[in-house]
Amino acid sequence: MSVETVVIERAGPEDAGEVMTVQRAAYVTEAQLYGDPFIPPLVESAEQLRKVLAGDAVVLKAVLGGRLVGAVRAQFNDRTCLVGRLVVVPDLQGRGIGRRLLTALEGEVAGRADACVLFTGHLSESNLRLYRSLGYAEVRRERVAAHLTHVHMRKPLVPAGTG
Repeated sequence: MSVETVVIERAGPEDAGEVMTVQRAAYVTEAQLYGDPFIPPLVESAEQLRKVLAGDAVVLKAVLGGRLVGAVRAQFNDRTCLVGRLVVVPDLQGRGIGRRLLTALEGEVAGRADACVLFTGHLSESNLRLYRSLGYAEVRRERVAAHLTHVHMRKPLVPAGTG
């Protein structure tokens, strides 16, 4: 597989089933890492996801040879982009697809947001490494359960054409 053959494009409501399948597959390792099978990405319903895809969120998908292999979503709070659910199918993780999705998302929202924010679990080393390598800086930690601390990160965006 060449990561260059992966096409990044907008996802729509018709992609809900495939996005949900990839999301669940990708988050199983997180659920195992934290010993919690009820993390939100695993219990989100197809209907909830369809509403997100039909709403004002920006959802990008990565497609390889007709197969949906990754996705990421962004919602907005004023001029801040809230990045969530960056997922890549388990058999293709670690090959740059997540990096490409997040970079494409930042480009997509640069005119609409001044910064991107996201969070991941404190034990999710590969996620933390990826985010730091893309310029995200830790801003705070939030203990949300005995077994889980969210690491909140932020990256300022440069408006398109000024960087």
